[in-house]
Amino acid sequence: MPKVLVSDSLSETAVQIFRDNNIDVDFLPALGKDKDALLAKIGEYDGLAIRSATKVTEKLLEAATNLKVIGRAGIGVDNVDLKAASKKGVIVMNTPFGNMITTGEHAIAMMFAVARQIPEASASTHAGKWEKSKFMGVELTNKTLGLVGAGNIGSIVASRALGLKMKVLAYDPFLSEDRAKEMGVTKVELDELLGKADFITLHVPKTDATAGMISAEAIGKMKPGVRLINCARGGLVDEAALADALKSGHVAGAAFDVFEVEPATDSPLFNLPNVVVTPHLGAATSEAQENVALQVAEQISDYLNNGAVTNAINMPSITAEEAPILGPFVKLAQHLGGFAGQLTDEPITEINITYDGKVATMNTAALASAAIAGVMQAQNPDVNMVSAPVIAKDRGIKVSNTTQGKSGVFDSYIKLTVKTAQRERAVAGTVFSDGKPRFIQIKGINIDAEVGSHMLYTTNNDVPGIIGTLGQTMGEHGVNIANFTLGRKDTGGDAIALLYLDEAPNQAAMDSLRATGMFETISALQFEA
Repeated sequence: MPKVLVSDSLSETAVQIFRDNNIDVDFLPALGKDKDALLAKIGEYDGLAIRSATKVTEKLLEAATNLKVIGRAGIGVDNVDLKAASKKGVIVMNTPFGNMITTGEHAIAMMFAVARQIPEASASTHAGKWEKSKFMGVELTNKTLGLVGAGNIGSIVASRALGLKMKVLAYDPFLSEDRAKEMGVTKVELDELLGKADFITLHVPKTDATAGMISAEAIGKMKPGVRLINCARGGLVDEAALADALKSGHVAGAAFDVFEVEPATDSPLFNLPNVVVTPHLGAATSEAQENVALQVAEQISDYLNNGAVTNAINMPSITAEEAPILGPFVKLAQHLGGFAGQLTDEPITEINITYDGKVATMNTAALASAAIAGVMQAQNPDVNMVSAPVIAKDRGIKVSNTTQGKSGVFDSYIKLTVKTAQRERAVAGTVFSDGKPRFIQIKGINIDAEVGSHMLYTTNNDVPGIIGTLGQTMGEHGVNIANFTLGRKDTGGDAIALLYLDEAPNQAAMDSLRATGMFETISALQFEA
């Protein structure tokens, strides 16, 4: 009988799900905060059900000699060492859709709170004061809401805001015009949103692209009297710059549920009279907590009893029989998607995946999920193979799959084409006999490139000096080239280069390449090994 440890607080109903599925379960929520006791017991279990208190470190995983699956009741897995879990062969699952409504409602509640100064007015009244004239608020009706991020939670906030008779502007690089119309929002660029919105609410993940996106410069572009709400992730906003804008009156108010450093015991936003703060309560409702608890219990039970993989973060949803053959092609599909996604910064309207040869007879649904996840993870690292197709559909991205018999020299290959309003980008790859994915075509140009963790992609006219310039520039800036692949259409025509590097190229190297004027595209790419 499989054995599961519940090391955080889950409801009795969730624990009973394990028992009903013939799982031997130990409900020991105190272990989540006692790392030594957890370390001593973890070797007994096949499964581990957690919330946020349990820290699954590399050391803990080394001691987890029988562990096969970790289930997180919630979306965030920052408390799990995903790399160590993957290396150990432990599946990590989450429950990505259980708290979307709760988080969206909290953003709306925070908007009301800051608009009407409810926390301050409540404290004043509790203190026996009657300062009616002090707390003059503003209505939400007919105000303009600026939505930064129009994914699952953002779309929920938009629908509630429209019900409040607000006008909604939305900025999201992946939001199509069709999806915007379906949501009832107006798609705009970020600067336009900043300049027109009376309220701005953030609903994006924290990535290299979004970290600090609401900077002092961005705040300066905001409409005077704006109110800012952040229930997404800490670190999206320069808190010190916002505090200055609040003190000056340029920003009329702010409501924050998340902070750059958590637990937040100090922040430039604390103790300002026009700021509402809560301790990361976005998902903190009884309904959301129960939903994710029940969901994670079902998922772990289903995997341990039947081998079914649902909402996996670090592996595809495939059967045990398929894994040895399909696995390398799943990795290839992710790499193809990652290549296209990292090079595309405008809204994607279509993704087409062509399966040629033997791969066309495999589990193309899993391969499609892997490819779509690869595309979307460039903007949102929280996307996984299960959530990617749902998110793509929500954003109005048309996904199509084409299967065909062997048409060339390769027994199997996958070609991924991404379309936007401005361009079409295609990349193809195959898996060699050693099980390693390779890029075989980019922009219609045939190549043979090994996929590395760190790569540099360039496009240029086919002229002398490209190889020398790339090699010399990388050398001057201490970046070692592991492999170098070139391709071209015709003599003097379009040409590409793919460099497999030992480390990510530094900014100085990128700037030096751009300064040569020899390249049309210079992009640093990253791929998971």
